[in-house]
Amino acid sequence: MPLGYYLLNAIQNAASGHPGMPLGMADVAAVLFSKFLRFSVQNPNWINRDRLVMSNGHGSMLIYSILHLLGYISIDDIKKFRQLHAITPGHPEYECTPGIEATTGPLGQGLGCAVGMAIAERMLAQRFGGDLIDHYTYVMAGDGWDASF
Repeated sequence: MPLGYYLLNAIQNAASGHPGMPLGMADVAAVLFSKFLRFSVQNPNWINRDRLVMSNGHGSMLIYSILHLLGYISIDDIKKFRQLHAITPGHPEYECTPGIEATTGPLGQGLGCAVGMAIAERMLAQRFGGDLIDHYTYVMAGDGWDASF
């Protein structure tokens, strides 16, 4: 099934959610996950994985759909989108859902978090060597992009 099917269906079933950002960024996310990001479904906490922070967390169904297609979460998790105690809340939550790198909510919050993560990566690479630590941090930012100023 195409990516858009999962995200639109889940948003419709929840009768809540934001379809614009997930639909608009689906191709970008698909390319990031298929061509650039290094990760391990078998070991979601792999120390040298690349990180993707979704600063525009209201579009969380995009990342949940991809995580489902990759095998991180089940279709039942997708069906519970935005329900109490689900691992697919309305905004991504770190340590709630495997594959989520940061809890985001207020627009722009994830951008600052991603910058901090990237600085920490460079510091770790300097301390332990670029052969051991050579991962990257990517960020999706929407209306909170002005946090970069």
